[in-house]
Amino acid sequence: MSSFTRMLALEDFVLMASGTESVENDTFKTLSTLKTLELWKNKLRQVPRILPASLEVLKLNDNSIYVLHRSDFEGLKELKILELKNNLISSLSPSTLSPLVSLQSLMVDDNRIESVAGPLALPHLKSMSMENNRLHLVPASFLTSLQSLQFLSFSGNFLTKIPINLPKSLLSLKMERNRLKVVRFRDMKHLENLSHLYLSANSLSSIDGAQILANLTTLEMSQNQVQMLPFRLPARLQKLDISDNLIQRVTAQDFQDLRDLKHLFLDNNIVSLFEAGALQMCSQLSNLALEQNLLLSIPLRLPGTLARLDLKGNAIQDIAERELKDLKQLQVLNLRNNKISALDLNVLEGLPRLRHLYLDGNPWNCTCSLVRAREILKAKGTDVRGGQCAAPAEQQGESWMSSKKIMRQCEHHLQLTEKNKETKKKSKPEEHSSIRINMDDDYYDYEID
Repeated sequence: MSSFTRMLALEDFVLMASGTESVENDTFKTLSTLKTLELWKNKLRQVPRILPASLEVLKLNDNSIYVLHRSDFEGLKELKILELKNNLISSLSPSTLSPLVSLQSLMVDDNRIESVAGPLALPHLKSMSMENNRLHLVPASFLTSLQSLQFLSFSGNFLTKIPINLPKSLLSLKMERNRLKVVRFRDMKHLENLSHLYLSANSLSSIDGAQILANLTTLEMSQNQVQMLPFRLPARLQKLDISDNLIQRVTAQDFQDLRDLKHLFLDNNIVSLFEAGALQMCSQLSNLALEQNLLLSIPLRLPGTLARLDLKGNAIQDIAERELKDLKQLQVLNLRNNKISALDLNVLEGLPRLRHLYLDGNPWNCTCSLVRAREILKAKGTDVRGGQCAAPAEQQGESWMSSKKIMRQCEHHLQLTEKNKETKKKSKPEEHSSIRINMDDDYYDYEID
C-alpha cells in the first residue's frame, strides 16, 4: 500500500480481505484527520507504523501479527478502541500499551497469548477481552491500575483460579471454559458493583459463598460438576443457569430468598425430586427449563408467573389438572419425549394463554377425547407440534392433530358431545353465557410478549 496524499480530509479507512501483507511506514502519516482505520482479514505481520495522532479506532483483526512493540502505538493519545483479534500474538506487556492513555476498549481474543505482565497503565479502559488464548496465570499486579474497568473476559484459557485484585469498578466477569475447580468469593467481596458472572464449562463441584456479591443479577455455571444447588445465592439474582450439572434434588430451601429470579435453567441434570412449592417464593419467575432430567411428574405449585415451561426428555406419564391449574400466564409448554398417552381437557381449558405446545415423542393413545382436545387447542389458537399415535394399533403412526382418518371415526362421537352441550345450554342459558364470555376474553384479549 502506498500513501494517500490526495485524501488529506479522510476520516475513515476500511480495507478488508485484500490480501495486503505490509503497509509502508509513511502510508497514513499525512492523514491528520483520520479517526478510524480498519484492516481486517488481511495478511499483515505487524502493526502499521507511524499512524496519525488523530486515530480513535484501530481494528486489525484476522491478520498474522505476532508481536507488539511500544513504537507501534507511539503518539496515539486519542485512541479509544484497539482490536487485534485472531492474530498470532504470544505476550502482552504494559510498556507496549502505555502510550494509549485514552484507550477504553482492548480486544485481543483468539491469539496465542501465554503470558501477561502488569500493571497495565490504562486509566480509562472500560472493556478488556482476552478470550481463547493460552493463559495459565494472571499476575496479581496485572489488573491493579485498571480502576475504570467494567467488562472483563478471560474465557477460553487454562486458568485454575479467578485472578485476584480485580478492579472494584467491575460489572461483568467472564471465566467460561477454563480449568477452575473452586471459586474463592472472599477474594471478590470488594466487587460490590458486579452484576454478571459467567463460570460455565469449568470443573466446579460447588459454588458456596456467592451471596457475598450482593448486586449479582446473572450467574451462569452450566457444564460443571455441581451436585447440589448452592446453599445461599445473592438475593437480587434474576438469571441462574445451572444446566448440565449433576443436581438430583430441588427444595424450597434452595430458592427461599430469590424473589427477583426470572430465568432458571436446570436442564440436563439428574433431578428426580422436585419439592412441591420449591419455587413459590420466586414471584417473578417467567422461564423454567427442566429438560432432560428424571422427573416422573410435573412439579406441583409452580409460580403462576411462568410464561415458558420446558419439560422435554423426562419420564412424565400424565398431566394432572392440579399441576398446571395456576399457570394462567403460560405461553410455551414443551412436553416432548416423555411417556404421556392422554391429555386432560380440563388442563387445556385452564391454560388460557397457551400459544405453543410441543408433544413429539410421546406414546399417544388416540381416542376420540384427544380429537376433542384438538378442537380446544385450535379454538385457543395454540400452535401444536407432534402428536403421533402409538395406540390403538390401527392408528399407529397417524397424527391426532391432522389425521382425517381419526376425525372421520370420531365425527359421530363429537356430534353427540355437541348435542349434549346444546341441551345443557338451553337448561341454564344465563350461567353458561357468562362463562363463555369470560373464556373468550381469556383466550383472545391478549398479545404474546
